[in-house]
Amino acid sequence: MVVVYSRADKIFRRIVTAGALTSLMLLGLIAAFLIFRSWDTFSQFGFKFITGSEWFSAGEDPLGGATTALVEAQDASVFSIGPMIVGSLVVALIAMFLAVPLSVGGALYIEFYAPKGIYRVLVTLLDLAAAIPSLIFGLWGIQIFTPIGVRWATLLNDRLGFIPIFSVEFENFARSPFVAGCVLAALVVPITTSVAREVYSRTPRDLIDTCFALGGTKWGAIRSVVIPYGKSGVIAGAMLGLGRALGETVAIYLMLNLVFDYSNEILDSAGGNVASMIALKFGEATDKEISALIAAGLVLFVITLIVNMIASSIVQRSTPRA
Repeated sequence: MVVVYSRADKIFRRIVTAGALTSLMLLGLIAAFLIFRSWDTFSQFGFKFITGSEWFSAGEDPLGGATTALVEAQDASVFSIGPMIVGSLVVALIAMFLAVPLSVGGALYIEFYAPKGIYRVLVTLLDLAAAIPSLIFGLWGIQIFTPIGVRWATLLNDRLGFIPIFSVEFENFARSPFVAGCVLAALVVPITTSVAREVYSRTPRDLIDTCFALGGTKWGAIRSVVIPYGKSGVIAGAMLGLGRALGETVAIYLMLNLVFDYSNEILDSAGGNVASMIALKFGEATDKEISALIAAGLVLFVITLIVNMIASSIVQRSTPRA
């Protein structure tokens, strides 16, 4: 059967196609710019740029002091972002571990349990919360949440200190990856909850009514129909939140002490991520350091693309087939 498109359909199709191609072109231009500007860094340091744990320019030592004239003459700049990559993943995973259950529970409550009088208010507040700048969350984390997070971290250290990730040498939890991850979870929850609620709201009503007709309860309908139906959408929302968590800059910059050292202790007062490191060092960077910072941005760009590709694959596999 031959499909005949009207003139309006053809115009709309061309506009949509042009928009898609423009997005791909912009993405390719960004990637080309990052590769071009960071080529010197990768050619000089190679794979060690990703796995190493040192960052200092010629003329300063890793502790911030002046180096000798001999070191300056040798141009002994060393750039690597291994601890920042690990820090990005650790903080993001902590945030998602806390945010996803809260988001699913919140979405289910709003869509199926909230009274009609406050349903619209909750939806509006949720959409507004998703648009709050990360700076606000960072300030909230420092001024209000940090004392609460420190108490939680102290409890984890007391009860689970025999596990290496919860054991620390010095009990200074205020600027730890755990507290930063909690603040980042608060930032991610509105986005993930909004996506999950929208997906749950599109569950076919006849499937829910069939469950009720067979004698099922509301929770039984949610467990057997709504949650399986919305699984792919929840995964997509979680990955959207993970993408924001990986690239978050301001909140992590305010919540963490930037330390270039590998650590398996999430309660230790040290850490950082790639985005906050770029923001911290870009203002006073030398030409070589700018190249290294752009290379760090390229690594973060690739990590984000990989996460999105994995998320897309999971969503496609978990989408219900007709």
